Amino acid sequence: MEEIIQLNSGAKLSPHFTLGEMTKSNSHPDIYNIPSHEAIANLKRLCVWLEELRKRYNDKYVINPSLSSRPSAARGEISQMRLEAQAASRRDVSTTLDMTGGGGAPIRINSGYRSPQLNRAIGGVSNSNHLTGCAVDIRIENMEQLIRYAAILLDISNDTKQEFDELLIERNRYGAIWLHFAVRPSGNRRKILFLNA
Repeated sequence: MEEIIQLNSGAKLSPHFTLGEMTKSNSHPDIYNIPSHEAIANLKRLCVWLEELRKRYNDKYVINPSLSSRPSAARGEISQMRLEAQAASRRDVSTTLDMTGGGGAPIRINSGYRSPQLNRAIGGVSNSNHLTGCAVDIRIENMEQLIRYAAILLDISNDTKQEFDELLIERNRYGAIWLHFAVRPSGNRRKILFLNA
């Protein structure tokens, strides 16, 4: 009988990201997809960026419901209505709140690490950053959220003086759009592109 290899999918790579979500494959769950120690180290490095993206996005665009519902005497009724309209608009950007560890909208991962077998099965390029755990595809709710994510990642790079390898807006032949982001241990190229399959 063949030994079944287990993956500690609940292992935390950072406060809000697990090994399981960075290695899952919904389209090919039968394919071996367990990263090496080096790939896990790369995923952890990538998660540092994702944590900062999550924090900045939530600080700027996700309203704390307990604050938006409290009237302020100084603002008056018109200002309160404006605040409520802004809160409703921001809730449309991301309606699901992550109540584990600080609240706010979670960053949803489509794809992180890919084994060579998985990468071939989904038609990934042979030199993909996903193969080394250096890349992540981030699910987006709409184009507004995608543009905000991309702008925040550029701001993080500028503010911290750290480089990234790829920031790509990708669309497949079915019209699905996502944000691909990659950070290598060294040799980052700051490649920014829109890719249309």
